Amino acid sequence: MNTRTTEEIMHAMGVQARRASARMAIASAKEKALALRFLADLLRQQAPALQVENAKDLERARANGLTEPMVDRLKLTDTILETAAQGCEQLAAMPDIIGDVIGLRQQPSGIRVGQMRVPLGVFGMIYESRPNVTIEAASLAIKSGNACILRGGSEAIDSNKALAALVRQALVHAQLPEDGVQLVPTTDRAAVGALITMPEYVDVIIPRGGRGLIERISAEAKVPVIKHLDGICHTYVDDPSNIEQAVVIADNAKTHKYSPCNATETLLVARGVAEQFLPKIAAIYAAKGVEMRVTDEARAWVSQAPQAHVVSATEADWSTEYLAPIISIKIVAGLDEAIAHINQYGSHHTDAIVTNNHQHAQRFLREVDSASVMVNASTRFADGFEFGLGAEIGISTDKFHARGPVGVEGLTSLKFIVLGEGEIRQ
Repeated sequence: MNTRTTEEIMHAMGVQARRASARMAIASAKEKALALRFLADLLRQQAPALQVENAKDLERARANGLTEPMVDRLKLTDTILETAAQGCEQLAAMPDIIGDVIGLRQQPSGIRVGQMRVPLGVFGMIYESRPNVTIEAASLAIKSGNACILRGGSEAIDSNKALAALVRQALVHAQLPEDGVQLVPTTDRAAVGALITMPEYVDVIIPRGGRGLIERISAEAKVPVIKHLDGICHTYVDDPSNIEQAVVIADNAKTHKYSPCNATETLLVARGVAEQFLPKIAAIYAAKGVEMRVTDEARAWVSQAPQAHVVSATEADWSTEYLAPIISIKIVAGLDEAIAHINQYGSHHTDAIVTNNHQHAQRFLREVDSASVMVNASTRFADGFEFGLGAEIGISTDKFHARGPVGVEGLTSLKFIVLGEGEIRQ
């Protein structure tokens, strides 16, 4: 009978992770690619078995009264598993950046000084809901030469255990330490407290979840944290812009999927194009059951849509991440007001402009203070897979150590190296 306490379990996992990290750091590109491709094969082969375990989580979530958007985050559909498999293959095909030397320069003393890219060591990942994060985190750990300890949400425990077992199988297949990736086996909340206070074993913590989780970790962690709090993303329709293009982008940015952090929550519209644009997008939102929270000026155009669900926006709406079929809409004078609004109310996650004016596009790119800034594209592209990173560990709204979708490079550091031929300091 296993009578170990949560603290003892976490201590043992820390010891195992630190030991495994030494081997993971020197894994060859060939070994890492072998593990990732085998993992992709396993995800496809074991999809039916994974969905059996996933069904247990879905049933329990509904029984516990989770909202449908939250249940949607738990699903391991064929598409989600295929995307995870493709992410593993994309990572396997990417160049191995570990050990790369950059900026090597000869100094007057004769020494050459440069920087080498190295793994961080061990990262702890604390996440809620989406079980596919288990694969994203594990695959990035393998590619970046790190070990990791994963603590998924209790609502996805069966799915996460099944996925983690496949990861460990892939590591063994490539003759890498299976403890290179470990999943916390308990749903005890004390595990989080232990994980974030083990600097002797864990080099960085990456939380991915709601504001409450991330605020707690930021306050209590004794380990550096890479984080983002909210995804209050904006789409700004400029004057001038291609109205038909703007409608397609604004529709996708909001309704492609409601629950992700890169879904647009506030739509800003330049006054000069409001009459053309707003009735068209409002008709689409109304047909899809999206509630529109609008300023008085926007109401006249939005209300033209049949069966439109229109509510007056409050000050709180500009700072709200809905993660639901709700969008706030505001008419602005133009680019200056749009940029000011985004920098005041946004969460520095992802913001987009739809415009035909090159100078406006360049100003938006320079002046909007967000991790991802887009021109004539949906905010839903703010994703490691879509950015060609293979996968992402999360999206950081910090300004250091990493910003935006955190892929392989975000899980590494640079150390200085010095190459000499017997030089001594005079």
